[in-house]
Amino acid sequence: MMRYGFLLLFSAILFYSCGKKPGEPTQSPLEKLADDYWNYKLANDPFTAAYAGEINDSLLFPDLSSASLKLTHLQDSVFFERLQSISRAELNVDDVIMYDMMDLELSNSLSGYAFGDQYFTFKGDESFLSAFSYLIESLPFEKKGDYENYIQRLRAFPDYLFQNISLMDQGLKQGVYHPALLVENFHGGLQPFLLNDPVKHPFYAPFNQMEQSMEGDENLKTEGFQVIQNEILPAFQKLEKFVVEVYLPKAERAPGVSNLPEGKAYYENKVAYFTTLDISPDEVFEIGQQEVTRIKAEMDSLIATTGFKGDFAAFIQFLRTDPQFYPTSGEALLAYASRLSKVIDGKLPAYFNTLPRLPYGVIPVPDEIAPYYTAGRYSPGSLLNHKAGNYLVNTYKLESRPLYAFPALTLHEAVPGHHLQISLAQEMPDQHPLLQNTYLSAFGEGWALYCEWLGKEMGVYATPYDEFGRLTYEMWRACRLVVDVGIHYKGWSRQEAFDFLANHTALSLHEVGTEIDRYIGWPGQALSYKMGELKIRKLRKKAEESLKEKFDLRAFHDLILSKGSVPLTTMESMVDNWIQMQN
Repeated sequence: MMRYGFLLLFSAILFYSCGKKPGEPTQSPLEKLADDYWNYKLANDPFTAAYAGEINDSLLFPDLSSASLKLTHLQDSVFFERLQSISRAELNVDDVIMYDMMDLELSNSLSGYAFGDQYFTFKGDESFLSAFSYLIESLPFEKKGDYENYIQRLRAFPDYLFQNISLMDQGLKQGVYHPALLVENFHGGLQPFLLNDPVKHPFYAPFNQMEQSMEGDENLKTEGFQVIQNEILPAFQKLEKFVVEVYLPKAERAPGVSNLPEGKAYYENKVAYFTTLDISPDEVFEIGQQEVTRIKAEMDSLIATTGFKGDFAAFIQFLRTDPQFYPTSGEALLAYASRLSKVIDGKLPAYFNTLPRLPYGVIPVPDEIAPYYTAGRYSPGSLLNHKAGNYLVNTYKLESRPLYAFPALTLHEAVPGHHLQISLAQEMPDQHPLLQNTYLSAFGEGWALYCEWLGKEMGVYATPYDEFGRLTYEMWRACRLVVDVGIHYKGWSRQEAFDFLANHTALSLHEVGTEIDRYIGWPGQALSYKMGELKIRKLRKKAEESLKEKFDLRAFHDLILSKGSVPLTTMESMVDNWIQMQN
């Protein structure tokens, strides 16, 4: 098997390292490497391909076998060695951006494999199941062949599920596994996928939307029904049996990754990746405490303007319990989020010169994942696949969805946050698809949090309660710097983290719980938001002070979004160069 694996690797290296074809323009070593790396990702990961609008019906799921994962690791090592052989100092400005992004991504992939990232098959609110759900949203369902391809993908799903079970089992043996509380949440999230009625199964949803006029539609529906009944449901039953009887009994441990082998080094590595900065967990923790203190003072000042009689804790209790702040129905919440979206849409030309072609919709979070999902999220679309982006709004447990939080949430998830940034990246002219489709959390989430702050300048927050919602969201992200490091580096319990977040924000207690579980399952990612936002605001202030009357806010925003997701240090260089060119 190993001999066969190395033959495959050797073949891959030959394919992705070969010289240019006759008639092709000469490429630089970096351009050739970027092409090879991107083509390799497209050829081996259908989720990446779907995100980029490149649906590959011949590759139904990634191969998660041990042999395949090792081959991918070895291929990434080859790519990384090729990158290191290129002199960064001799590159032009645009090529440095590509170099830095590839260096970050490849380094993270290599270190993640060494630490055992592959054994973490689910997070607080994401998993290999939700990855397939997102893939379904990206797939075209316009003609008979689309449904035939989908049925083939359904037939392949059980093997993909069994590979994930195998990874979970290997993780147990290696001592790299999720804590029990996360496993229990995952088990709860499995229940909609275990329904005995295939028509109600989440994977059957595309057949419910099939056009009645489509030729052979009843036969396709029948075949889809049978695949779900005879192949998908038994696979999910095996997964549940494994989770309950094998994984969960062995998963008793404290929530932080520092309790795992090499756990502290693993977390330090994730801090570096998710912030794209040379910074220690202790430094992040200190920044978080400083931000919590600053934002708390702003909150106290705002409370005083409302005329509320009582202390901070009483005001938070008032916000969490007064019916005036909560929607009366899921439809009412969706209508409110939709109205906010259109109001903000109308303000964008005053703040941006360049806007995306791709529109977006406002839809509910699917019922099967809503109980463990965040309040809202953005799902990218694709012009290539005729799919709009979507701002997903969680209509589950309406008493935990305060309306005062939705202006900030909409600015973050829809516009000018994730939809604007991601769609512009996809539509960048003359940019390599690797830059168009790579998402770095520190940049993307930092930008979206900056947009919440920008919303004040845009006049989006209509009431003091809306503004307090913005502050509670900013405080939430500042608290993340404290609780994420606390959980994964300083030995905090879940309850300690829960209390810290609950006592400093007006988030509903349900949302506090889902958030803490998300941090437990995704070490380091929660740091991206505040660290990225602080950098963007610092760079804007630097540009304003340097350029004075020459400063153009629309041009600054266009610059920040002009190269897709970039490391924060790279973004700083872009702004410095821009300032020099303006003077």
